[in-house]
Amino acid sequence: MSWRVSKQAGLSMVELLIALLISSFLILGVSQVYIDHKRHYMFQQSQMDNLENSRFALLMLDELLAKAGYRRSPEQRMAEAFPERALLTQHCALFPAESVVVPIKPDASNSGQSGFCLRYQPAQQGELICDGKAAVLAQPAPFVPSQHHETVSIAIKFIADKTDADKGKLVCITPMGEMQLLEGIADMNVEFGSGSMSEKRLNSHSPFKAAEGWQAEDGPVRAVRYSILAASRAHQRDGESKVYTQWLAAASPASQARLAEQDKDRIYQLGVGTQALKNMLP
Repeated sequence: MSWRVSKQAGLSMVELLIALLISSFLILGVSQVYIDHKRHYMFQQSQMDNLENSRFALLMLDELLAKAGYRRSPEQRMAEAFPERALLTQHCALFPAESVVVPIKPDASNSGQSGFCLRYQPAQQGELICDGKAAVLAQPAPFVPSQHHETVSIAIKFIADKTDADKGKLVCITPMGEMQLLEGIADMNVEFGSGSMSEKRLNSHSPFKAAEGWQAEDGPVRAVRYSILAASRAHQRDGESKVYTQWLAAASPASQARLAEQDKDRIYQLGVGTQALKNMLP
């Protein structure tokens, strides 16, 4: 009886190393595609969040500014409806007679603050204020002038975070308390367009000026121009940001120092709006 021995041959070491090398290149390629897709997804997600924040801020600010100076009775004179008053004195400058929008008070402890204060008469019983509370009227019937203590006074304030640009917030402050409206704001800029009492229009010479530079002598504020800089989380951007560079060039020295320290390759979105106070125009 004869035995036939079959000789079996496996992979050589060289063939095995070549196979591992080819597999490594394939794995690296797939990994790079995954990383690129993930980076692209995170970039798009950050941009969508910034865009959503910007749109919400513009919509909300326009809605609030549209109420500034509203009177329940059109026959009531502005001086009677809105006399000189000190409202929300911790946050707001003095409201001169017939003025319905004033700047917020500067806060020496936090240079990253901006915003404005406004007042109006609630249109109807139960109307919601920006802090979520309902307005209460002594006489709910329409076209009845509100009493002075029923006038709604609001401070809209941007408060910068000391460490993270994407943690800056927009808050609504009323005599009843404070409520956060939005987070994810890196900076905010507000300008006022004012006009004389008699002409009820914007001054033809330099109609807009920084809100903090407004004085009662400029006349009542008749338009508000604002800009919002929304920011994403850190390390979401590759390369330079034109939005960030342009904003930084026009910002105040205090804001420049804060934003430069907090940048950390964030993605930015700019939101700009101008609202004429329809209740302050002819």
